[in-house]
Amino acid sequence: MESISGALGPLFLLILLGVVIGYLRWPSTTFWPHMERLIYFVLFPAMLVGTLATADVSQVPVGRLALVLLVAMGFFGLVLWYFRAWLRLSPAAFTSVFQGAVRFNTYVGVAGAAALHGSAGATTAAVAVALMVPVVNVMCVASFVAAGTLGSSSLGKSALALAKNPLILGCLVGIGLNLSGVGLPGWSQDTVELLGRAALPLGLVAVGVALRPAALLRFDRGVVATNAIKLLLMPTLVLLLAWLLGLDSVSRDVALLFAALPTATSAYILARQLGGDAELMAAIITGQTLMAMVTLPFWLKLVG
Repeated sequence: MESISGALGPLFLLILLGVVIGYLRWPSTTFWPHMERLIYFVLFPAMLVGTLATADVSQVPVGRLALVLLVAMGFFGLVLWYFRAWLRLSPAAFTSVFQGAVRFNTYVGVAGAAALHGSAGATTAAVAVALMVPVVNVMCVASFVAAGTLGSSSLGKSALALAKNPLILGCLVGIGLNLSGVGLPGWSQDTVELLGRAALPLGLVAVGVALRPAALLRFDRGVVATNAIKLLLMPTLVLLLAWLLGLDSVSRDVALLFAALPTATSAYILARQLGGDAELMAAIITGQTLMAMVTLPFWLKLVG
């Protein structure tokens, strides 16, 4: 359990570093918007390509794992849309609540899985990433389109926005390289991995830069709903599905871990790029990361 807390702690400290940098407005107020674009269009896609292109999936029950993770994610996405009117949120705020409920922090998931089950856990986590990242990005970008935060775009332009999403493209490239057997030959693997490593720390600092401490005091139906789904209800459903489908202990633990993770730092980048409530998104990320320090060990101890 200490390995999970150890993985989350540094992430939160990087967010706090961003808070300090943002308060000092260093190096300038115009620097971080450009950095956000670099993270969104280059660094995060590189991280996805590097993860997916070299994953060994032969020892993982891919079908059952996909069923557990994608059914849970899709179910709670539909639940949120069904109760959208009851939540009484602006379109921008709703997209942030939606992302907070369905996205997950890839770094913590892979690091936690490796700490719990070694190479078998890391491989299963890579498969989970390959299954979930394309689906969750389509779901989240579609939520922006449906909520209208992209403006008065036509259906064709909205579809184009989905097709050009760099995170989805990164997943498709990584999966294609894996299935073709090409992988990342020569220097390309080291180059892509170096780029990918920069995505997480810079993304976390960017979250902190935009964070407003007062936003953490926001307490409405949307915040309660997104936190309850992500940290309590999603893990409960995944644990039930894993039991019904007879997942082995490694796959069950990794599925539960990914279901109970705090939302992804890339959710903030997406909110900034596509018209979401970025301030609320930053508060949700920080709040969930803090609460997950308690809830993640609880869930993993429950099945352990």
